[in-house]
Amino acid sequence: MTSLDLELARERAHHDACRAALTRMTEDVAEQVVTGEDVAASGADAEALGFHLRSRAQEMGDQPPGPLFFGRLDREDGQTHHIGRRRIAEDPAAPPLVVDWRAPVSRAYYQAGAHDPQGVLRRRRFGWAPNSRGATEDLTALEDERLADGGTETVSALVAGEIERPRVGPMRDIAATIQPEQDDLVRSDPAASLCVQGAPGTGKTAVGLHRAAYLLYSHPQRIRRSGLLVLGPHRAFLSYIAEVLPSLGETGVRQATLDEELARHPVRAEDGEAAARVKHDARMAGVLHRALYGRVDPVPPGDLAVPDGSYHWRLPAAELAAVVEAVREEAPPYATGRERVRSRVVRALQLRAERRSGAVGAAWVRRVERARAVTAFLDACWPRATPEEVLAEVLTHPRGAGSGAVGQAAGGLTEAEAAAIRWERPPRSYRSARWTAADLVLLDELAGLIERPESYGHVVVDEAQDLSPMQCRAIARRTAFGSLTVLGDLAQGTTPWAARDWREQLAHLGRSEAPVVPLTLGYRVPAAIVDLANRLLPHLGTDVPAGRSVRTDGEVTVHRATDLSVATRRAVRAALAVEGSVGVITADGLVGRVEEAVRGCGAGERVAVLPATAVKGLEFDHVVVVEPAAIVAAEARGPNRLYVVLTRAVSRLALVHVAELPECLGPVPALAPVPRTAR
Repeated sequence: MTSLDLELARERAHHDACRAALTRMTEDVAEQVVTGEDVAASGADAEALGFHLRSRAQEMGDQPPGPLFFGRLDREDGQTHHIGRRRIAEDPAAPPLVVDWRAPVSRAYYQAGAHDPQGVLRRRRFGWAPNSRGATEDLTALEDERLADGGTETVSALVAGEIERPRVGPMRDIAATIQPEQDDLVRSDPAASLCVQGAPGTGKTAVGLHRAAYLLYSHPQRIRRSGLLVLGPHRAFLSYIAEVLPSLGETGVRQATLDEELARHPVRAEDGEAAARVKHDARMAGVLHRALYGRVDPVPPGDLAVPDGSYHWRLPAAELAAVVEAVREEAPPYATGRERVRSRVVRALQLRAERRSGAVGAAWVRRVERARAVTAFLDACWPRATPEEVLAEVLTHPRGAGSGAVGQAAGGLTEAEAAAIRWERPPRSYRSARWTAADLVLLDELAGLIERPESYGHVVVDEAQDLSPMQCRAIARRTAFGSLTVLGDLAQGTTPWAARDWREQLAHLGRSEAPVVPLTLGYRVPAAIVDLANRLLPHLGTDVPAGRSVRTDGEVTVHRATDLSVATRRAVRAALAVEGSVGVITADGLVGRVEEAVRGCGAGERVAVLPATAVKGLEFDHVVVVEPAAIVAAEARGPNRLYVVLTRAVSRLALVHVAELPECLGPVPALAPVPRTAR
């Protein structure tokens, strides 16, 4: 038996011990749930304990199967630590058999190097069979790096193999392959917000998800108390990343699109482009604020007289006006302002009553608060309001056609802009209105003006470059007392309002001071594909650093065809001859034709035909781009869309075209496959 075989046997035995310990941990937690129900304590304490124990049991039961460790550190002080996705120990007081990757001692696994060993003698990486569910025999390889010996740092073959493994199924975590610059971002200050400008393939989404897992581990009470939200661009993207946090030991995190987060009503209509642009414009915040607070009338209709038995308590109009004006200057949420006016008016009446008759009780205060005269005064000077009612009035009279304050609310919009958002046929009431997706953003703005919404402890926002100013404001309201991880790539901005500068976008998110950290070194997209996509950068209307790649493998082929369907079938069959997922991407208007062409290829689940507008955030081993010129011509930000499409490929890219390739791509001759380079 070789020394390698002996080492593998020892590590497999350790994995068996870890598996047995994890089984005991799971059983112990389940037993604690049963015994915890009989704990003698107050009802509230028993309920809190029971909830805690049941949550732990569910968390243990929800752990997906898989290898229990992926690395090991041998330190100069003689300590040895196996690194995995969760802590495993034979009992809570015993030294851990596996250390959580987020623990401080694990940081050296990602940061130590020949230039700075950080007290590490040896770093060991383990190779597991692809898609292993944690069977001990799946541990098939190990790789040692002796840091104390110095020497040149190279890319680990096991890390490279894991990065380049075919992309079949949902997104995987990268706990085993986090690079030093990624680790710095993952472990950054939880109280600080952070913006990551990431070129394609640099792992910005993985960094955001792993930062979420790190925050839940390192600051559990703070983050769990207020909750953690992950916002993605569309439901397909959220399905793709759904398994990452559970695989890292974190369940119960809300993952949603922004539309789902704002869904006060079902979307039953669609805006034209002109209307959508106006509704997403930052000026709409002022329009809505003026429309809402324009309802406040600081001039009461007269003195206030409140009956109290046979007597009437009176407040003169001038004093009432001063109360309303003082509250307006304090700028509280609208509903809070109404109740603040009520309480101050009642307090003024109470002082008059006490000067005349002595102290009054709480029952007297409650009676006066509910007095018909007080409520009528409030309805006249600070009326109740709902978001739907206010928005319906704005959309019915977006410029001076209305009466009073509502008619003046749209200051800042041009006549054409006001016409674009005006309802052609106003509904009989706001209750029967057919709201659009942009309307829901405006309703959320109004809801935030009326009552301050609850704030999450942390929000991760992916593809943030595509958010409109009004969408950014909706997110800012949800992080008023929390922090943000903002992920995106300005070069991949495709919406009509996509950001061209992070400083401006961060200001809309309420985090203008957040640092912008670029990630340019890619691990997912091979250099041949990155170099092709970089040709588009001068045409994308923003200044971002070009991406680079550590991968020298990859294939790029270009097929000039006379029959698009035949060429597409040929390219898909070639892709199916190699392991991995296949994405066939084309302009939205060509999807039906491409689906028909692919149908006879025996594609099965390995092939997905997708419109270019639905692939952001996804990745495939082999991408076939059908008619790139049609993708560019389909929208104003066509070059940006093509940039997104090209960088979905993680191994091989094929361009199939009948029309000339887009000018922004430059001359691209028919290329032969670039052979994989041996490491």
